[in-house]
Amino acid sequence: MIRLLALTTLLFSALATTAAEKLPVDWVKPQIDTKKPRFFYFSSACRPFGMVNLSPDTKTDGTWDSGYRYYDEKIQCFSHIHGWQISGLPMMPVAESSDHKDYASKFSHDDEIVKAGYHKVVLQDHGVTAELTSTTRVGFHRYTYTKDEAAHVIIDLGRKLMDHEMIKPEAKLREDKMAIEGSSTMGASGRRKKEFTVYYVAEFSKPCEAIGDWANGKVVANFGKLDEPLLMKVGISYTSIEGARKNMAAELPHWDFDQVVQESYDHWNEWLGRIKVEGGTDAQKTKFYTDLWHAHLGRRQISDVDFSYPDNTGPETVVRKGKRHHYNFDALWGAQWSLNVLWPMAWPELMDDFADTMVNMYKNGGMIPRGPSGGNYTFVMIGDPATSFFSAAYHKGMRNWDKELAFKGLMRNAFPGGIRDHAGYETQKYSNGGGMSYYVNRGYVPLEIPKSDGNHRQGAAQTLEYSYQDWCLAQFAKSLDYREEADLLEKRSTNYKNVWDKEVGWMRPRNMDGSWYEPFSPINEEGGFTSPGFVESASAIYTFYIQHDLKGLSELFGSEDIMAERLNSNFEKAAPVRFIAEHGNHAISWVDYQNQPATGMAHVFSHIGKPWLSQYWVREVLDKTFSDITPDGGYNGDEDQGQMGALSALMALGLFDMTGGAAQDPQFDILAPIFDKVTIKLNPDYHDGGEFTIIANNQSPENRYIQSAKLNGKEWKSFQFSFETFAKGGTLELELGSEPNKSWGK
Repeated sequence: MIRLLALTTLLFSALATTAAEKLPVDWVKPQIDTKKPRFFYFSSACRPFGMVNLSPDTKTDGTWDSGYRYYDEKIQCFSHIHGWQISGLPMMPVAESSDHKDYASKFSHDDEIVKAGYHKVVLQDHGVTAELTSTTRVGFHRYTYTKDEAAHVIIDLGRKLMDHEMIKPEAKLREDKMAIEGSSTMGASGRRKKEFTVYYVAEFSKPCEAIGDWANGKVVANFGKLDEPLLMKVGISYTSIEGARKNMAAELPHWDFDQVVQESYDHWNEWLGRIKVEGGTDAQKTKFYTDLWHAHLGRRQISDVDFSYPDNTGPETVVRKGKRHHYNFDALWGAQWSLNVLWPMAWPELMDDFADTMVNMYKNGGMIPRGPSGGNYTFVMIGDPATSFFSAAYHKGMRNWDKELAFKGLMRNAFPGGIRDHAGYETQKYSNGGGMSYYVNRGYVPLEIPKSDGNHRQGAAQTLEYSYQDWCLAQFAKSLDYREEADLLEKRSTNYKNVWDKEVGWMRPRNMDGSWYEPFSPINEEGGFTSPGFVESASAIYTFYIQHDLKGLSELFGSEDIMAERLNSNFEKAAPVRFIAEHGNHAISWVDYQNQPATGMAHVFSHIGKPWLSQYWVREVLDKTFSDITPDGGYNGDEDQGQMGALSALMALGLFDMTGGAAQDPQFDILAPIFDKVTIKLNPDYHDGGEFTIIANNQSPENRYIQSAKLNGKEWKSFQFSFETFAKGGTLELELGSEPNKSWGK
C-alpha cells in the first residue's frame, strides 16, 4: 500500500543537476521574505490557487507577522488553509510522552527541505519527521515517528488562527477507525463579517483510537507503536462533508505519497514553464520563478471538483454550482499593474475564472465584489478595481463569462448605492463613505464624508481612482456598443482635474465646502499610514495616478518636460530608502513600491517622451527593491497575494501595460529584460500564435538602455506594441547598451 522511495528520489533527480539543467520549478525558493510575513503569504505544500495550502506555522495568532516565520525556533502546527481572511485545520504529530497542551516543537533549517509543493521538517521535541504535499483540495502528510512509543496526532480545531476565533468544532471517529470527519467554523472577523465553515475528512493509513473527551475541539488520535510511517490524507470542502469526500475520491484515491509529490512538482513546472528564461544570474532566475510562483499561489479556490461553491451573500449560506472555479481573494486594488498584465500573457484561463467568480457574486449578492472572502463581500480598500480587470479580460480575448451581466454589475457599482459607495470595510447596507453622490454631482469626493464609519475615506484618492475606473468602464462600454454610457463615463474620467491645484502643482484634497485642504504638503514628513486625502500614500505618489490620461496630466503640469522633471525628482529622493517605506508609514514616501498606488510610477516616463528614464528607474527599482532572495527581503513584507511578485516578474521580462490592459487596443510597454532570451508559450485556446520570444542582445547589468528594436524582423521605433501582435506570436529583438538612446521610443 505504501511505496517508500529514497530521499534522493523524493527530491527529484532535477535537484542534483547543474544550474543550466534546472527546470523552472527548481528555481522556486519559498522562504524568500519570510522574516515577518502575513499569515496568508507562505504556503509550501500547495498547488496553483489550491483550496488546500498546507504549511507549518511558527506563529498562529495575527493577520500580520504570522504564519511561517523563518527565524522562529518552534513550529506550532501544520494548518491547511492560508487564505484571504480564511484559515483552518491545524494538526500536529506528537509522541505519546509529548506535552499535548503546548505541543510546539523545535526545528532546524539544517534538516528542513522546502520546495514548491513539498515541505519536510524534523520536529525535534516529538521525534517526528513530517513531510507534506497536496493535491488541489487534499493535504497529504507522511509522519515518521522515531521514539519507541505510541504515535499520536493532534487535530486542534479550536485553536485561534490569524485574527479570528475558531468556533463550533465537530469531529467524529468513523466506525472503521480509519478516519475522522467533521467541520470547523471560522468566527467572524473585522474584515470577513460572517462565519465561514470548512468541512474535512482526515483519513489514515492505520486505524486509531480516540484519546480524551475531545473537548474544545482538540482531537487526539492514538495509533499505537508504528513500524512504518503514518500517512494522513485531509480532504476539505466549503460545502459539506460529502463534498470533502468527493474531492478526496476524485483527487487522491490512493496512498502513494511520493507520486503526489512528483505530480505536484510536475504541475508547478507546467505552470511556471509557460515562460522560459535564458541567461541572467542564478539569483535572477531564483527570484523570477519565485515571483511567478507567488503570482499563482495566494488567491484560493473555494469550489469543489464539481464546481459547487458556498454563497454567503444572503442571510444563510447557500451551496450553488458554477461552470468554472470559484475563488476567495484579496482586492484587485492595484492589480492593473501586475496580475492584469501578467496572467493574460501565459495563463489567460485565469482571467475567465476570476471574471466568472465576480459575475456569479453579482447574481447572488447584487454587486461585483472587491476582495471576496468566505463567499461574501469584505469591501476591502476602495473603489471598484474589478472594472480594469473585466475590461482587460475582454479586450485581450478572455470572454468566457456573461459580458452583458458583468457590464450591468459594473455600471451599478459606478453610481450611488454600488460598491464604490462602500468605503473600506463599510459593510452596512446603506453606505456612503465612498462618496459617489458627491463624485457624480460635484466631480470630486471631499474629505470627511459625514454619516460614514468606513476606512480609507480619502477623497482625493477616491476621485483619482474613480476617474481611472470610469475610463476603463468606458472602454468596455464602447466595445459593447453602449455609446451613451461610454460618453458619460469618458466625461467623468476627467474628474481627476478637479483635485489638481495649479497653485501648488499637486493633486490636493478638497473640503466639504469645496475649499482646498490645509495644511498641505506633497508628503507628510511626520509619517503615518495615510496622508490626508490619499489612501495608504501621499499626493507625491497619487499625483501620477492618471494612467489613462498622462497626456492630460502633463498639460496640467505645463509640459511633459516639467512633469518628467518633477517625477524624476521623486525617484531621486526615494532612491536612498530603496523606493519603499515601512508598512504603516506610507505618507512619508515620494515613491513607495511597498504598496500598490506607486507601482506604475517608474513606467510613466515612457508615456511623456522620456522612455530612457523608465528604462533606468525600472531597473533601479527591480535591483534595489525586489532582487533579494533571502528570508529578509524580496517583497518588502507585503506581497499581497501575488501582486508584487507579478510586478517584479514583469520588470524582469521588460514588459508592462500602463492602462492595465483596459484599453480597447491594449499595448505593451517595452523595456530591457534582465535575461538574454525569454520565450512565452501562448495558449491556443486564446492566442493565435505558438510562442512569443524576446531576445536581448548585449544584455548585462549595465546595459539597461534600448538602442534599437526589431519586431518580427522589421525595425521598431515605438516603445509600445499591441497585445494583438503579441497574441499572434513572433519575436521582439532588442539591442541594449549602457548609454541611453534618447531618439528611440519617443
